[in-house]
Amino acid sequence: MEEFPCEVIRYDDEASVYVQKTFLLSRTLVVLLFDHGKSTLADRSLTGTIQMKSTGINQQVLDKLKVERERGITGGPSILSMIHMAHGKRHLLNLIDTPTASQGVQAQSISVFHIAKERGLKIIPVLTKIDLPASQPERMAAQLQSTFGIDPSEILHISAKTGQGVEAVLKAIVDRIPPPSGNIHSPLKAFMFDSLYDRYRGVISLVSIQDGIIQKGDRIASCHTRKKYEITEVGVMHPEEVPTSSLQPGQVGYIACNMKESSEAHIGDTLHRAGVLVDPMPGFQPSKAMVYAGVFPVDSNDFIKLEESIKRLTLTDRSVTIQRESSTALGQGCRLGFLGTLHMDVFRQRLEDEYDANIIITAPTVPYKIIYKDKTVIISNPTEFPDTSDTSSKVNQVQEPVVNASIIVPEEYMGEMMNLCFAHRAENLDHRYLDSGSTSEASARAILTCTLPLSEIVTDFFDQLKSRSSGYASFDYEDGGYKASDLAKMVFLLNGKPVDALALVVHRSAQHEVGRKWVKKLHKVIPRQLFEVPIQAAIGKKIIARETLSAMRHYERKMKHLENQKESKRKMKRIGSVDLPQDAFFDILSTKSK
Repeated sequence: MEEFPCEVIRYDDEASVYVQKTFLLSRTLVVLLFDHGKSTLADRSLTGTIQMKSTGINQQVLDKLKVERERGITGGPSILSMIHMAHGKRHLLNLIDTPTASQGVQAQSISVFHIAKERGLKIIPVLTKIDLPASQPERMAAQLQSTFGIDPSEILHISAKTGQGVEAVLKAIVDRIPPPSGNIHSPLKAFMFDSLYDRYRGVISLVSIQDGIIQKGDRIASCHTRKKYEITEVGVMHPEEVPTSSLQPGQVGYIACNMKESSEAHIGDTLHRAGVLVDPMPGFQPSKAMVYAGVFPVDSNDFIKLEESIKRLTLTDRSVTIQRESSTALGQGCRLGFLGTLHMDVFRQRLEDEYDANIIITAPTVPYKIIYKDKTVIISNPTEFPDTSDTSSKVNQVQEPVVNASIIVPEEYMGEMMNLCFAHRAENLDHRYLDSGSTSEASARAILTCTLPLSEIVTDFFDQLKSRSSGYASFDYEDGGYKASDLAKMVFLLNGKPVDALALVVHRSAQHEVGRKWVKKLHKVIPRQLFEVPIQAAIGKKIIARETLSAMRHYERKMKHLENQKESKRKMKRIGSVDLPQDAFFDILSTKSK
């Protein structure tokens, strides 16, 4: 292989949480795909590398997980090395398929573009899906020009589905991008951008070689953990694992080094030869969980099995944090931390698909910062949130995480988007237009920016955004730090007994609305008992809302007696003296939102 000219990175829309870690991978190129092609372009580019399927079924190579194919998303980076002939030479292209924007210029596209420019990356803009009757490539090109200053003549128009223009993308990569500047004679510097777990070989690290050479038998060390390992295998993905004698500058591949625990593999870490120190690549930050939820088995007897399944699944996703927790209502469970709500939802589906887990997940929460007179504590479980109205709690201030959000939407939906943002406590709201909307077929698109509390977008915000914009709006956000907020813990009482699994943190401006909403919901799902049951929402010692569940009539009591004989089949939970069916908990928690 005479040259190792570039690395290709593409982005998918829904998992923007993975974008940051991928930027450090390549210092030469980002390929921005507008109107998305999912993983179709990546797979279409591999016609010389893989046998194309003749079944007519979509057999994508880079999206391997069932959940990825079902949802049409890319959950994390997948890599593949391919050889492309150009100008009489063989060029090695490293494809990294990561989470892209759809329907023209998206909020995610803007974030990707700005970070790429800041890092000095060369950008090749690509418009896909031009085979569709409704495609408007000229209008999309005008948007790219007005938004990013991109020359329309540099934009490639392709259809990943039909293959039209795909060859031009590969040619543009070779023509526009200089080869990597790494030196094979310099000390080894390898950037770890992902990892996976193999039950026989342990952790398999995916790396990009910046300098030096790595081969079987080498002793390497981590800049972050300082731990040392011996390389037992190196190779490339072509498209499956193909062992090689070495990896050199510009190559992307995998290494096995007897790393036993996934927690030792840190995304963004720099690996170097043991005893030969190098400066780590800049920008590394350990991933941190921003969304938390409790996971409990429907049958309490399945906890050990569930915990083992979670541990096995986290071997392939080390960004999930795990902590045991106990609930008087739901029994033993685990409190898990995720990078975002999509990450949480994908993890849940994988638990169900791959381990046949039957689970209940509590409503997602965010990490709150509690500032006391003598210390600061991060709390992610609402049951641990202090009573701020009690002066003896010594709480000086409560802070919540906020995000800097961007929404791109056609102008006719601007009013709806503003109302949505204000309803979720948005601040610093501003907007500007991306194009003039001069064509008769479509209106102008605008970008709306604001600051939002993270807690306001981890429940049903995205669903409302899509619903109110008829699916046209795109949404993206980045960490905005913490901000002081007037928050309180709300608990729900059944017959005077608190239900810990239903506790939530609310802003005081919405406490009455939220309290009334949830006691009404509880009133609907809780079956009548042999006695009258008050259902209450409380903040501190103050009752915010109340509903009363009337007692059964005499006939119903007789039927209740018969049903109690079948209780083992119905899996009841007892809250004090109140029997609550498991499916009632499931109904409440599966729809729990602001």
